[in-house]
Amino acid sequence: MSLREDALRYHAEGRPGKIEIALTKSCSSQRDLSLAYTPGVAEPCLDIAKDPNKAFDYTAKGNLVAVISNGTAVLGLGDIGALAGKPVMEGKGVLFKRFADIDVFDIEVNEKDPKKFIEVVAALEPTFGGINLEDIKAPECFEIEQTLKERMQIPVFHDDQHGTAIISAAGLVNAVEIQGKKIDEIRVVVSGAGAAAIACCNLWIRMGVRRENIIMCDSKGVLHEGRRGKVDATKEAYIVDTKARTVQEAMRGADVFLGLSKGNLLTPDDLRRMAPKAIIFALANPDPEIPYPLAKATLPDAIVATGRSDYPNQVNNVLGFPFIFRGALDAGARSITEDMKLAASKALAALTREPVPEAVSAAYNADLKFGPDYIIPKPLDERVLLWEAPAVAMAAIKAGVARHKLDLEEYKASLEQRLGASRGFIRQFTQVVKRAKKTIVFPEADDRRILRACRILVDDDIVKPVLVGTPRVIEQTASEAGVDLKGIEIVDISNRGDQIELDARMLLEARGRRGMTATRARQLLTTDSTTVAMMMVRRGLVDGAVAGIHHGYPETIRMALQLIGLAEGVQTAAGVHILVPPKGGPLFFADTSVNIAPDGPEIAQIAIMTARFVRELGIEPKVALISFSNMGGSAHPYARKVAEAARIVREREPELECDGEIQAQVALDAALREKYWPHCRLTGVPNVFVLQSLGAANSVYQFLSRLANFDEIGPVLLGLRKPVTVLSPRAPVNSIVQMAATTALHAIKGSHWATASIAPPPL
Repeated sequence: MSLREDALRYHAEGRPGKIEIALTKSCSSQRDLSLAYTPGVAEPCLDIAKDPNKAFDYTAKGNLVAVISNGTAVLGLGDIGALAGKPVMEGKGVLFKRFADIDVFDIEVNEKDPKKFIEVVAALEPTFGGINLEDIKAPECFEIEQTLKERMQIPVFHDDQHGTAIISAAGLVNAVEIQGKKIDEIRVVVSGAGAAAIACCNLWIRMGVRRENIIMCDSKGVLHEGRRGKVDATKEAYIVDTKARTVQEAMRGADVFLGLSKGNLLTPDDLRRMAPKAIIFALANPDPEIPYPLAKATLPDAIVATGRSDYPNQVNNVLGFPFIFRGALDAGARSITEDMKLAASKALAALTREPVPEAVSAAYNADLKFGPDYIIPKPLDERVLLWEAPAVAMAAIKAGVARHKLDLEEYKASLEQRLGASRGFIRQFTQVVKRAKKTIVFPEADDRRILRACRILVDDDIVKPVLVGTPRVIEQTASEAGVDLKGIEIVDISNRGDQIELDARMLLEARGRRGMTATRARQLLTTDSTTVAMMMVRRGLVDGAVAGIHHGYPETIRMALQLIGLAEGVQTAAGVHILVPPKGGPLFFADTSVNIAPDGPEIAQIAIMTARFVRELGIEPKVALISFSNMGGSAHPYARKVAEAARIVREREPELECDGEIQAQVALDAALREKYWPHCRLTGVPNVFVLQSLGAANSVYQFLSRLANFDEIGPVLLGLRKPVTVLSPRAPVNSIVQMAATTALHAIKGSHWATASIAPPPL
């Protein structure tokens, strides 16, 4: 299927277009409707009439941006009109929502007269928290933006001007450093003198480029002294005294080329006129001023950036506008200042120098690290939100244009929530873990994801990681992955001296009458890193282990049970998955990974262990024992064993809010329970769900994770004498970091999760 056919089908199939409006409040009853509209809606209206700032408390204004265009300069399509440009404006709304959780109304205005257009947009100020002007041709766009900024008390931002400027400025700073040049000495040639080119040069100057070192060219050639008085004011600001009259002549000795004009403008000979270690921003779309492969073939030592996603160093405006507006809206900014734009650029430049998460590298199928092929962050890097939005918000506060004061750390935590509810949840107990300084062993040290996760754990001071394996292999893998091993302890599996014999004796004590021989024990302890890691946990040399990539989940659990064993008074281990919905608190599901068909006492023990785990996380557990019947409604053995579990829990933990057997729909509907089963001990909505079989629990958490878009953490393995977390072979780096933190928390709190007191009474 061609791109055209695919694009048309994408926009037309199902519900036409790409966006819709969703409700944020309950609207299921007559009372809800009376609150949402008449008569209840009068109350916030009256408050807003008294204090206009209350609009940010009672309406969506504070998270609502208008994407407004008259369709006079749409993408590379030109003046196609407001209506024809609507798919682009809807697409801009998609990007706002996807990358920064900002709601958008796209507004296409059928008006080309700048003064009339200004009046239309200015009249919309009560509706929106910000205005994103889009695809408006130069020079009218300059007048429109400047006038609206002066008239309106909300941020107005023409992305075609400033977006490219902000992203390219970040790339320029990094490229100049990599090429060993000084930003105040570089000579720049610019092809194009439209809105984006002017904005780029304005910001580049604020970054340190000297105005007199910029030669700008429009469709008639170089802006030289002979053209003074013959061009508009925005171009006249870039007139220089030079003998060059064409782009080609200006290129001689230039350090940087910035293209915002038309495709295939330059030839290899033009590039050869540039200074050594050239920097080329060929940003015309869809065809750059010179194709990326040709530019690199001509100047192999050049750094080349384009607007295309299929080559390195894409200058993509999506790295700018969502996060700039996020920071501006959250600070309640009245405008977007030059300092806010500069802060956004500097944040992007700094982020590029940080180690790139495995998930981002995997998304682009590349080993990304700061250098000639990576001078700008990638759009799918979630960290952009956490770096750029706070930089913009703090700059707004410093500039005095913000309505709100923000605590930087609290603000970053709120942004993490926007990336996924699990981030905030993980953040809470990570602070506890950091103070404890626990040591966690990782046996799969030849896996790049493990090495990158360990680097994060050290850099963020979460736990002390220990790698088990062959040092030469670990160091080679780390070098290939660009991971610095400083601060990460390595245990050489084949060179542990007396430790091998000591471990062998302990291994024989544990498994000698279950098929283990002395020869096999020594072999495992010099070749199998997972066995070594389990023995380190058993002996207390480390506080816990994170494993599973090599052996897989079932085998790793068996090894943990055999070599570490269950806690005192515990008859079975259990796996708990934590699912965090987009809104609301975390939900806990057990047993998702160990017991295929637990009996009543085992279900009771799983429920109590899970409840204690939840309580240690600072959450009061409400436990529903799920079955297919309600409160004795079936005599089937499956239902009876769940009812038996509920009875045991009541006896052992009478203060715990727990009941069953109960259907999922009844567990989730407090009104239904109150009407038909008023004797049920559950109140409100439960947050812990213990299911009657492994198949049920495993399926439920996977359905919710995949279909309902819940963030997934786990499984956390409860009931062992010492903590071991078993990873999926496909676990990404961020999951490995989360599970290491959870393992450390288990090491701190684990004695409360599994003690003799939870053993069920004899039957």
